[in-house]
Amino acid sequence: MPTENISFKKTGYFSPLICDYINESSEIQKFYSHFPNNENFKIQIAEKRKSFNSVSRSVLVSVLTNQYTNLTPSPLTLKNIKSLEQENTFTVTTGHQLNIFTGPLYFLYKIISTINLAKQLKQSYPDCNFVPIYWMATEDHDFEEINYFNFKGKKIKWNKSSSGAVGALSTEGLKDVFEVFSKEIGVGKNADYLKNLFSKAYLNHDNLAKATRFLADELFSDYGLVILDANNSELKRQFIPFIKEELLNETSFKLVSETNKQINALSKDYQIQVNPREINLFYLTENLRERIVFENGKYKVVNTTISWSKEAILKEVEMNPERFSPNVIMRPLYQEVILPNLCYIGGGGELAYWFQLKQLFNEVNVPFPMLLLRNSVLIQSENQHKKLQKLNISSEDIFLKRNTFINKKVREISNIEIDFSTQKELLQKQFQELYKLADQTDKSFLGAVKSQEMKQLKGLSNLEKRLLKAQKRKLQDQVSRMTTIQNELFPNQSLQERNTNFSEFYLEYGEELIPKLMASLKPLQLEFLILTL
Repeated sequence: MPTENISFKKTGYFSPLICDYINESSEIQKFYSHFPNNENFKIQIAEKRKSFNSVSRSVLVSVLTNQYTNLTPSPLTLKNIKSLEQENTFTVTTGHQLNIFTGPLYFLYKIISTINLAKQLKQSYPDCNFVPIYWMATEDHDFEEINYFNFKGKKIKWNKSSSGAVGALSTEGLKDVFEVFSKEIGVGKNADYLKNLFSKAYLNHDNLAKATRFLADELFSDYGLVILDANNSELKRQFIPFIKEELLNETSFKLVSETNKQINALSKDYQIQVNPREINLFYLTENLRERIVFENGKYKVVNTTISWSKEAILKEVEMNPERFSPNVIMRPLYQEVILPNLCYIGGGGELAYWFQLKQLFNEVNVPFPMLLLRNSVLIQSENQHKKLQKLNISSEDIFLKRNTFINKKVREISNIEIDFSTQKELLQKQFQELYKLADQTDKSFLGAVKSQEMKQLKGLSNLEKRLLKAQKRKLQDQVSRMTTIQNELFPNQSLQERNTNFSEFYLEYGEELIPKLMASLKPLQLEFLILTL
């Protein structure tokens, strides 16, 4: 399996903030605790060991054991769950939405990064245990983001109306999706496996949380993955002090707003991912997930008639903590309160909003986890690899945006020099003499010289563009082949991992797909992987 790596920055698909983070820029160090390298995990382990107690461990193990009641997980997964009772066991966590049939490829890469980091840490720190956790985003309510997946350029969509948390959503209607998928996927051993996997996950389970748990367990149970649904009253009970703090003092709003100002002040290129609300909690019941606000001395649930006094809402928190759902600002804190977690693995956008939370964690005295950018992968076949070599397209070339890519390659393969830089320099030298002359006369002549220079430089630029266009026509065959290979590897002119479903590659590589990815992804390498399968 030939592999090649390219820096995240050179791909052009990662934000300046994330690239600066990977390069350990001093400017952003105050927005996280410890950079994710092997040595720093020793510090993180010590911090988390001090802060996480045996009661929390017992609750976690009890909840996980109950959640796995109707599954037959692997011995390794069961061992991992049991080990969480021990004070020398820690977690490595990733989270993801409940996308239909995993959604885009990076779902796999998140989980594989998590499993592989847990393995690596065990080698480095043999006296401790490390459990890979997939945190299911069951409390999310954005159905439009998860109700489809792409297969060979077609969008296979679940048409359904939705309200409330997606985890509780009935799987009714997914039989229609299954039938569409079955027709598209064709026949054969690998196709049959995928159809069977979809059917068992979505047609044999009554809600989306159960279906997703089954699916992820089927794919990764042999590697010891533990899947957590944190929408649970026992787990939320441990979060009660933080829920009350949020309701009474609006702590996260104040601190995250301050951090956002600091990030904005550093660079106009650093994008704020989320803006906090005064109260960063939803009220969650069946078919309902709406924001809690404080207005006119009352706590209210928007778009409902539900309201409480201060005393009443605090009582409601004590009685029914499961009804209080953390939003994107509070969810990371909830995670770190209920898990003996060392590291969160996520995409660039996720890590960017974690940077906004460091002050909040400090204030409530919860250790801030290490933040690791998940592995990113471009999968290419042997045939595609050979085509790229034949067309003399480098790894850096293929990541270029379409116009830049084609223009660069046409310039390279053209037998005519398509670069008028020399002519422009010569023209500017000629105009220097005219400027000397202009200095000896009035300003109107100087203006005329400047105007003429600009006109002629613009003319040369236009000629250069026309020549490039003419060469593209002349080299149409090569341009077409280059465009085709880039389209194959970058569907919709975006990263493969953000578009393509794993089933396309499973059809081709079958049961070898995940083991090959497992063997190739190195979570602490912090580079983009190009993998030839």
